[in-house]
Amino acid sequence: MYDRDALELIKRRGAEWLKKVSEVPQRQQSFKTLSGIKVEPLYTPGDLDSLDYLRDLGSPGEYPYIRGVHNTGYRGKLWTMRMFSGLGTAEESNERYKYLLAHGETGLSVAFDYATIMGYDTDMPQALGEFGKCGVAVSSMADMEILFDGIPVDEITTSMTINGPASVIWAMYIAAAEKRGIPMEKLGGTIQNDILKEYQAQNSYIFPPEPSLRLIVDTFEFGTKNLPSWNTISISGYHIREAGSTAVQELAFTLANGLTYVKAGLERGLAVDDFVPRLSFFFNVHNDFFEEIAKFRAARRIWAREMKERFGAKNERALWMRFHTQTAGCTLTAQRPLLNIARVAIQALAAVLGGTQSLHTNSMDEAYAIPSQEAATIALLTQQIVAHETGVTSTIDPLGGSYFVEALTNQMEKNVYEYFRKIDALGGVIPAIEKGFFSKEIATAAYYYQKEIETNERILVGVNDYISEEPLNIPLIKMDSDGERRHLERLNRVRRERDNVAVSEKLERLGEAAKKKQNLMPFILDAVRCYATLGEVCGVLRKVFGEYKADTYISM
Repeated sequence: MYDRDALELIKRRGAEWLKKVSEVPQRQQSFKTLSGIKVEPLYTPGDLDSLDYLRDLGSPGEYPYIRGVHNTGYRGKLWTMRMFSGLGTAEESNERYKYLLAHGETGLSVAFDYATIMGYDTDMPQALGEFGKCGVAVSSMADMEILFDGIPVDEITTSMTINGPASVIWAMYIAAAEKRGIPMEKLGGTIQNDILKEYQAQNSYIFPPEPSLRLIVDTFEFGTKNLPSWNTISISGYHIREAGSTAVQELAFTLANGLTYVKAGLERGLAVDDFVPRLSFFFNVHNDFFEEIAKFRAARRIWAREMKERFGAKNERALWMRFHTQTAGCTLTAQRPLLNIARVAIQALAAVLGGTQSLHTNSMDEAYAIPSQEAATIALLTQQIVAHETGVTSTIDPLGGSYFVEALTNQMEKNVYEYFRKIDALGGVIPAIEKGFFSKEIATAAYYYQKEIETNERILVGVNDYISEEPLNIPLIKMDSDGERRHLERLNRVRRERDNVAVSEKLERLGEAAKKKQNLMPFILDAVRCYATLGEVCGVLRKVFGEYKADTYISM
């Protein structure tokens, strides 16, 4: 971008300036990002001497898409404001969805309770005490019908955070829409469906990796043929980051998982240009403002390069990294919870400056409970303030060309490829999971982050400095105490009133198909249309595939 003589002069002047500055006392000995990347006191064109504008940046909507996948950025369309929500019963969650849509939300995002996440019906012994605590309970298609009652699912998009039983929950959503006369090809949305990160970080898995990958590729194949507007996976770094990883680890592990899914699809015989355009991503946005922006920009460039150069993608949409972002729940504190509003606003701004397509803002009461209506409203309004009052949507990629941001983006990319080499040396993602590589890396990063807080090397306002003993003064949600009883009554009624002979036949056919190499989505759909329950369908698959038990021991 600069001629050699000009660069040499800039570097000499910079070195002279740095010598003067180094003699002045500073607040701390070293400055670094949360990933441990050293931050210099000043960045100049000398830090970008190898940057080629057309090759490395380009224009928005053009390869390598570092500046965004759409030509017009937010000038053409704002990001989707998609608040993650689900509480207790299907009735309560339906009411919250309608409230959020009425107050400016532009897409739905469903949180399920832990029993549902693990593929159990609410009345199974394994589900005892878990009803509705971290999301909505869905035991059968009857719950799905109530969950989206009166909501135009053919007009808005729905994201569902579900992994192990993702194909079953997706089938219930499709079947419930069909019952309303809405064909599956009219549906748009996303299922998370990302099992690899469960083995690495969140541990909410059911089946071993190989059959789990089979189910995921089944959804790729089925979705490509039948639901052209549906994202059949949301490859998630969010949970990796919430488990304690750095930003570099989050990006590297997420991208490595994404490349593994692409390989699995190709092994099935799918064409990269057909199924990859419906792969999406999901990232965390933490407190280190510029590192998070650099992470998103590096993510787009790496993905575009890998799809083009490694996999030979020709379809432009296969090169696009489209992603949802959620502010970092792990950064929100029980101490002085009103301060969480400020944290979320800063994180949301970083996500927007990083070019997210969709955003969830966490609520101030995150450390205590599922968000109250007031807290969820403030979180949504925070997005609307960023969109309409800050001016950051007026120009596309406003930080593009910043010496610091571009240098940090390049360093982030370099560190990601170092992780790729380590993972490849272990034989790939699944062998690395089995060797405990990811869990150890994440645990080590979490340990050092916590150590920095406990030694006051890193300040958390209200936690280890600027402490106040003010009592909690925000309203917390009150759940429907009678909700579990009504849910169980509905589940028992479904079992009594459905055609149990048909259910048994459909489940038997599913089990036989699972033993072969057939795509299981049509068989799962047939079963849930007859009101086979989540636990019944997953139970059949458990018998065929077995259950995964991790035995990795982590030592520091």
